[in-house]
Amino acid sequence: MNINVISIFPEILESSFKGLTGKALEKNIAELKLIDLKEFSNNGYGAVDDAPYGGGEGMVIGIEPLEKSLESIKKPGHVICLTPQGSVFNQTKAIELSKLKDLTFICGRYEGIDQRFIENYVDEEISIGDYVLSGGEIAASVVIDAILRNIDDVIGNKDSVNKDSHSEGKLKGHVYTRPSEYKGKKVPEILLSGDHKKVNEWKLANSLWVTREKRPDLFKQLQLSEKEMILLRQYGDFLTKKHE
Repeated sequence: MNINVISIFPEILESSFKGLTGKALEKNIAELKLIDLKEFSNNGYGAVDDAPYGGGEGMVIGIEPLEKSLESIKKPGHVICLTPQGSVFNQTKAIELSKLKDLTFICGRYEGIDQRFIENYVDEEISIGDYVLSGGEIAASVVIDAILRNIDDVIGNKDSVNKDSHSEGKLKGHVYTRPSEYKGKKVPEILLSGDHKKVNEWKLANSLWVTREKRPDLFKQLQLSEKEMILLRQYGDFLTKKHE
């Protein structure tokens, strides 16, 4: 996958592309190109923004430097603008984008970018949540990380991806490690039983319970099988007895 990022502050992105993203780049699974928008300024002091027509707060990134920076990319592919006005990013979208070969991200700043650029060149606007950041760089890092982990060979254990939260519309359940008891709190006995069938059933029931308790909006969208409903009910009975 070829990923391009157009930004006024590419140095913000450089520090974030380590860990999982860095491994994908080292393995040549993905190629990343950071493009400094200031290099395409129409003036001698590197400014790429101007005051908005009609007045208003802040400055607006101009269409000309954006257009020139995009034209400098040989294969921009699917062009995404990170903006609070975009559709909210989720796991389904991450998987969808992970199947593309060429992606270009436009990182907004200030009061936004000239609407004419969006209309002429942007294929999709994406937001990472209903809040406002200082710029699109952090949002781009989030989206790129989520995309890359869904590409084959980026994560060694593919089950780790397939069983992540949101991968099947529900949240991942509780996890435990050593010691088996700590300050009076014990790991659920079934996880220590060695009975793989019962362990898997517990994990499924726990995942459904966690989703129902923490994200009822997601839980309402699930279409539970008869087996899942029985396991969830049994898990709820187990918790009730545990706290009696």
